[in-house]
Amino acid sequence: MSRATPAVRLLGHLDQPAELTVDQLRRLPARRARVSFDCRSNGPQRHTFEGPRLWDVLLAAAPRLGATRKDRLGHLITVTGTDGHFTLLSWAEIDPEFSGQRILLATSIDARPLDAEGPQLVVPADVCGARYISGITAVWVGPLHAWRPTTVGAAREAPGQRSSNSS
Repeated sequence: MSRATPAVRLLGHLDQPAELTVDQLRRLPARRARVSFDCRSNGPQRHTFEGPRLWDVLLAAAPRLGATRKDRLGHLITVTGTDGHFTLLSWAEIDPEFSGQRILLATSIDARPLDAEGPQLVVPADVCGARYISGITAVWVGPLHAWRPTTVGAAREAPGQRSSNSS
């Protein structure tokens, strides 16, 4: 019995929702981040991650953000891992006109490919590793008013299918 290749589903308020494998993510322009963070279960960590910026991945999916900067400020990003661990980001964290953090969907850690596990969220500015989501299965984008805790389960929504949370 062969194991399915892990894929990240891009969902929510997107004109071009997608499902991307680590190999497909690796074909996008990559950035490298050398990071240090504290992990509650494993102590201080130092790693080098490589992969595309979350910003670039989401722009390719054509998010419906509104026309103005203020419209974009009201958008959230949820990132969910295979273990159900998830985190929230604001659009302003990745938007170059605001914070412009180089948050990655890493395809490798310390030169080791993540094809078997799936990509990992890397937030270089964080001193705590809680938002370093491993084995990402879904990334949801949408306005604050559309987000509900059940949105994290949006990974059940098929690419291209619009849920009641999509407009």
